[in-house]
Amino acid sequence: MNSVVATNIARFIALVLVQVLVFNHINFLGYINPYIYILFIILYPVKNNRTLFIFLAFLLGLCVDIFSDSGGVHAAASVSVAFLRPGFLKSVFGALYEHQTIKFSNIDIVPKVSYIAFLTVVHHFILFSLEIFNFSKIILVAQKTLFSSIFTIIICILVTIIFTRKS
Repeated sequence: MNSVVATNIARFIALVLVQVLVFNHINFLGYINPYIYILFIILYPVKNNRTLFIFLAFLLGLCVDIFSDSGGVHAAASVSVAFLRPGFLKSVFGALYEHQTIKFSNIDIVPKVSYIAFLTVVHHFILFSLEIFNFSKIILVAQKTLFSSIFTIIICILVTIIFTRKS
């Protein structure tokens, strides 16, 4: 087993555990729930098999759903974001994505923040839309999406800064 596979397995397990044991118990003001597990989707290598990636995103969301008793909303949001990720990568990184040369440890902070923010906001909007599932509560969906996204983005950026090494 090569180091990339081992790193991804460890990241998957660690993010699920941290999510279900720590972050699922954080609920500020009824709106702010950080979902750190999406870092797996954000940081997954670009060159790997897309079908496997979407399956792993489903498995990631399903694990969080099982521990959160949330009926599949995390799995649906994770699969959606995994499916849409190439478009986000292309719009944020352009030629780097086209040539498959993106290394998250080497990119500047502005594109990194843009990419994390895009994926997080879309993930949270899908998640809360499915969780609430009532068009008359669109303001509540928007509030939860906005506040949880801000908190999740800050935590994801801090984690990527702390745990990535510059090459």
